[in-house]
Amino acid sequence: VFSIQSFLRQLQIPLSIIHYTLKHTCDISISHTGCSYPLTLTQLVFLAFFHVTYANSTPVLVCSNAFRTFLQKHCPVVAERYCPTPWCWGGRLQTLVQAFIKSRPSVSYRNELIRTADGGQISLDWVDNGASAAYPESSTRPTVLILPGLTGNSQQPYVLHAISQATRRGYRCVVFNNRGFGGEELLTPLTFCAANTSDLERVVLHVKELFPQAPLLGAGVSLGGMLLLNYLARKGSESGLVAGITLSVAWNTVESTASLEQPINWLLFNRHLTVNLCQAVNRHRKMLEKVVDIDYVMKARSIHEFDERYTSVLFGYKSCLDYYYDASPDYKLPRTAVPILCLNAADDPFSPKHAFPLALAKHLPNVALLVTAHGGHIGFLEGIFPRGEGYMDRLIGQYIEAVFEHPGDLKRACSIKQE
Repeated sequence: VFSIQSFLRQLQIPLSIIHYTLKHTCDISISHTGCSYPLTLTQLVFLAFFHVTYANSTPVLVCSNAFRTFLQKHCPVVAERYCPTPWCWGGRLQTLVQAFIKSRPSVSYRNELIRTADGGQISLDWVDNGASAAYPESSTRPTVLILPGLTGNSQQPYVLHAISQATRRGYRCVVFNNRGFGGEELLTPLTFCAANTSDLERVVLHVKELFPQAPLLGAGVSLGGMLLLNYLARKGSESGLVAGITLSVAWNTVESTASLEQPINWLLFNRHLTVNLCQAVNRHRKMLEKVVDIDYVMKARSIHEFDERYTSVLFGYKSCLDYYYDASPDYKLPRTAVPILCLNAADDPFSPKHAFPLALAKHLPNVALLVTAHGGHIGFLEGIFPRGEGYMDRLIGQYIEAVFEHPGDLKRACSIKQE
């Protein structure tokens, strides 16, 4: 027995459509009072049919006319209809399923450890792509810098798929593993947060020192996207990057935390992420107990509690709210100076759609927000068996190719001065 009203709300299908259909085809009427009725197989088929019909829509692209023209010409996936996997209903299910079902393309990394000004170290995983036919000269081979999500690293499926997209086009990749999550030893009592861009600045400078003639693009996923946007806003035209792309960014950290505090989201996502964060801190207990109360941190039962007890304390914020404001990239977009494409799903449980900076993006020549009706958080699954590349992966591939192969057109479209 299902609560039909609740079930339809999760599917995000207009109740009036289902009401009319089931009444005239199954001789059943759905009440708006929230009463529960048994769903037959036939009714489920109708629900699935209308879900697919309703969900199959073209993403909304919010940007300047010039940037839109560029993207539609060189990155045509932005104008394609996105049809999510028929049996994968709603953003929560997309978010859960992608973590288990997505394939893991084979990638061989070359690891490098670089030191930081505070005595710490950062783990970088390189895919040099020395066999590139398009760019046989290493010094000028375009490079994609990938920033994983909150508890992610170079082994995440979405990272491996992004690398597959880039390397098949002849580009080099390097994954920036957040301190403490790349398998390296923590040498100083400092990890990472979405607002602190010092480690990212160190990585960008290092890559540019190695390959000063090679264009560098940043690709950030979830928290990695927040970090990338905060860095681009802080550095402006001195970022060292030619462009950026973000995927499933939480635009407003307060709103994102509130969404994850909802009971179902806490049960499905918040609790699990908090456990992973606490485990990571506990692995480096000997180093971190010098600056925070590890036992108190380990009792956190939500990301908000973890940030109150650990992140905001470690990085010197007066309160967790102060940290959340500093970590939010939404209001900082006007400070960015390179082309940025941002993909979000309207049903992302981590990033509520009412917090998307759509009105702001309309007036910025260098920012494009691409919003799908469905896709969840880092999901964007499509097809009956969505193990291989999906909508998000194809977008990454097309966008980085557009950036690297048509730099002049891109600068003109985004009103960036030609060098």
